[in-house]
Order: sequence, then C-alpha cells, then structure tokens
Amino acid sequence: MRMRSVLSAVGAVGAAGALVLGSGGVAAAESADVAPLVTKISHSQATSMFQASGITWSSSGGCSDRNVPTCTSFDQLNLESAQGAQTLRSASGCSLNITGGTETGHAGGTYSHWNGYKLDFGLNGCIDGYITGVFTYIGQRGDGAALYESGSGNVYAREGNHWDVTYYNCGGC
Repeated sequence: MRMRSVLSAVGAVGAAGALVLGSGGVAAAESADVAPLVTKISHSQATSMFQASGITWSSSGGCSDRNVPTCTSFDQLNLESAQGAQTLRSASGCSLNITGGTETGHAGGTYSHWNGYKLDFGLNGCIDGYITGVFTYIGQRGDGAALYESGSGNVYAREGNHWDVTYYNCGGC
C-alpha cells in the first residue's frame, strides 16, 4: 500500500479521523481515504527548483494562474512531486518540459493534479525511451493509457501527447 503512516509524524489523531495540522499547516488524518502527510510549495519555489535542474515548463495560455485551465501552475505542488521531476531529469539525462501542474481542468481524486501529486511532461524520444526502457510496464489504465511504474512506485501514464505522472514520493531524491 502506498499510504504511509502519519500517526507517528503528528501524534494521536481523533477517533473520528479529524484532521491534525502539523508543521507548515500540513494536514494528516487517520482515515485511509485521506492522502499522507505532504509539504506544499509555491509556484515560485517550484520554478526555482526546476530552473536549477534544467527543467522547463510551458503553458498553452502563457500563464501560471492555478484557476485557469490553460495555464501551467505549480501553486500547492507537493515538494516530493517537484523533487520527483528533478530525480527523473537527473537519472534520465533527458530534457523535461512540464506542460501541466496543479491548475484546474484535470481529473479529480486524492492523487490528482489539483492536490499536487501529478505533473504532465511533454513527449520526447529520450524521456519516452527512458520511461519505457527502465520502468516496469504494469498494464493499461481504464482510458487505455499505458502505465509504467518506477522502482520507487511512482506511476507514468502515456497519454496522447504527454506523460501524466503520479508522484507518491520523490523517486529516491
């Protein structure tokens, strides 16, 4: 199971599964339906991290507003998702261009773009070959996207014109 225990990180949680705020206003709960403890970062923090690693990003709308679906925003991105992109860039040696972040307009769910767990990467021969050659093919998603799982458990879905990546952790950062 990908969920890690947060009880030890925040202490006892109420019997009703009430949220407990940890350092930095991070929430945790005892319910298995709630995502594990995460650290959120700002758009500016994420872009600084990406620039330092040689990762680019683009937006069809030329903007970064989280509430506009044609923008590419990193506001409220999980730190481990940003670190996972850095790990992929470093391990693969491939160029990475992020085409989707935490902006509205993606599918919902606990492990969603909006909640900071997903990034979209543009296709290129180098990264396509790395993902399909190094990671384990684990089948197809309901929509037909081929799924690959990294050794650390992150999942890469080959959608039409990009990789839709779910980061459960930083990928060995």
